[in-house]
Amino acid sequence: MDFCSLPKIDLHCHLDGSVRPETIIDLANDQNIELPSQDVEVIRNLMIAPETCVDLKEYLTRFELPLQVMQTKKSLERISYEVFEDAAKENVKYLELRFAPLLHVRNGLTVEQIISSVVKGMKRAELDYDIRGNYILCILRTMPKDDIPQVIEAGAKYIGKGVVAFDLAGAELAGFCHDFVKEAKAARKKGFHVTIHAGEQGNGQNVQDAIELLKAERIGHGIHIIDHSGGFKAVRNGNVGLETCPSSNVQTKAVQDIESHPAKRFYKQGLAVTINTDNRTVSNTTMTQEVQKVCEQFYLSQKDYVAIYLNSVEQSFASDAIKQELRNYIDEL
Repeated sequence: MDFCSLPKIDLHCHLDGSVRPETIIDLANDQNIELPSQDVEVIRNLMIAPETCVDLKEYLTRFELPLQVMQTKKSLERISYEVFEDAAKENVKYLELRFAPLLHVRNGLTVEQIISSVVKGMKRAELDYDIRGNYILCILRTMPKDDIPQVIEAGAKYIGKGVVAFDLAGAELAGFCHDFVKEAKAARKKGFHVTIHAGEQGNGQNVQDAIELLKAERIGHGIHIIDHSGGFKAVRNGNVGLETCPSSNVQTKAVQDIESHPAKRFYKQGLAVTINTDNRTVSNTTMTQEVQKVCEQFYLSQKDYVAIYLNSVEQSFASDAIKQELRNYIDEL
């Protein structure tokens, strides 16, 4: 397979984990923020998580530097544009980018200003490149719950105009879903789709809870349903999409190595598996690399890739019209 030319879809990618190191330097200088170095390679190394991370917490420390410069409308629009640009240049046809608006309020931006800025950057990229996209709004599970309604309210104004879904992310504790039933219901009522990070560091029960309690339509990662029958059945019976992120899962020790990643097993068992980057910079990866890694490691054919691509089409939160556009790309293979 020519992995570069294959059409691709990325449904699980974080904005703040996908910033160009060069952009960090430019924005820091523009905002008078002192950096450890002006050397792009030094900054790049500070942003990339090692493959030997102890756990997810260590992985998440790599987001601290990008967040320093992502506190203005100009920087958010630029970074949004650039992530879509980078994806488009490797033949990603559709990208659902996610971020936590409340991480960008340090300098006084409102949540609506933050959301409008990233959507503006995305829309500009859609005009310049052959790519379509949407945004998923994340809530970090460790944040004060009182702040969640303002994200839902501000985001609801952009439903169908660049925002499609609600997500819970960050450190994963057992049983967390019980604490967010009210918030997920409020989001659904406003028209948000729901995808939840679950079963990455926690057990499969979190996946089952996300589907049964929060009505999740997709699951971010979901690795640990491999040893939890309830979580597995909830995913299979509900045709819930699994947003697998192979490189990231190795780094965070959700799996020990790529050989032990359950993506192929899940695919062969008929689950709606998708392949994604998670964080282009922090995981030092691209969609091309992720697709190639999975196909070569698990001896998947082009027919298998087409099936996974079509899973991504069906599991996306895109409009019916865009879904048909995405199917057309694979018909041309």
